[in-house]
Amino acid sequence: MVEIIQVAKIGEDERGATHYFDTDRTGQFIIAYRKKGSASGRHYHKGTAPTKNPEQLILMQGEATVNWFDVKGAAKGSVQVKAPAKIFIQPWAWHEVIADTDIIMFELNGLEDAKDDTFRIEK
Repeated sequence: MVEIIQVAKIGEDERGATHYFDTDRTGQFIIAYRKKGSASGRHYHKGTAPTKNPEQLILMQGEATVNWFDVKGAAKGSVQVKAPAKIFIQPWAWHEVIADTDIIMFELNGLEDAKDDTFRIEK
């Protein structure tokens, strides 16, 4: 229900590294800066909004833990993610992102996309 894909590196020199990714998404995107120890998400999507089926996040900087469980079944899991990585979250997966360090996340959706397809469950 949660898939992590490392973002491809195309080069590195004395200035730093360059990475790239492909996406079919358009429209508004969200950049989130989170402090170490903070939690984000704590909700699930039914997938009625196209940009939430699946939800796509890019961890651009830092390290985080993604906890999840299937609200329709017994499956659950936890995965540690190190930037740069793309995170795919399937519909019906309750999820939270815990910042293990200060992080920067890039969400491939806008605020309006999730307005009618976000359902909160506090663990």
